[in-house]
Amino acid sequence: MNARTYAATVRRVLAQLLGDRRTVALILVVPALLVILLSFVYRDYPHGEQLFERIAVIMIAVLPMAVMFLVTSVTMLRERASGTLERLWTTSLHRADLLTGYATAFTLVSVGQSLLLVAVCAWGLGVTIAGSWGWILLTALLDAFVGVALGLLVSAFSRTEFQAVQFMPVVIGVQMFLCGLLVARDEMPRGLEVTSRLLPMSWAVNAVTEIRSTAETTAGLVCDFGMLAVIGLVALAVAPITMPRRTR
Repeated sequence: MNARTYAATVRRVLAQLLGDRRTVALILVVPALLVILLSFVYRDYPHGEQLFERIAVIMIAVLPMAVMFLVTSVTMLRERASGTLERLWTTSLHRADLLTGYATAFTLVSVGQSLLLVAVCAWGLGVTIAGSWGWILLTALLDAFVGVALGLLVSAFSRTEFQAVQFMPVVIGVQMFLCGLLVARDEMPRGLEVTSRLLPMSWAVNAVTEIRSTAETTAGLVCDFGMLAVIGLVALAVAPITMPRRTR
């Protein structure tokens, strides 16, 4: 891995992202606005406050991955469609330098997303948890990193931006159904419960649920963090292998 080409890639992608106001709004503002909208949905609902606090915390484990997956996969396809990647392949740039640079840039942008989302929940909407909001923030960051890594991986199997978007129901939609957002995982049919254990969003939801209910840093919480990091790193390691050098 070449440090100079890696750093140059990070700077280029960050400049490109920050220069696109719509993308910045999608990454930073939309998740927080969705949680605010959710608070109004439950405002007049019986026991709505308790339900909202549970779901709001879970959404911190859902939205960063979903948004970063979408933005990363579409951006990579746009780079390929414009010929940018093919031109870069003609240089000495290694695939690992390129994709790691992309992952770093997107993850850095997701820091602002996670900070704003946590701030809105903790101080704007008054959501209370037993544990530390710092752990919630770490979960959101790991969650976003996994979304970035999966987005890079999936982009290798798409030919157009539309095909990249088509992966959303498969990669993200299934996880949203099985992560424990709608039904507790231990109350699902056995097959679905076992499947949910393989999905990174389930580990993220496990983490925020535990942080919400207890102030202790348990072995289970550390395991959740570890699994998210490992899944993200594995996806990021596989992405350069599958990334084509030519636009098909």
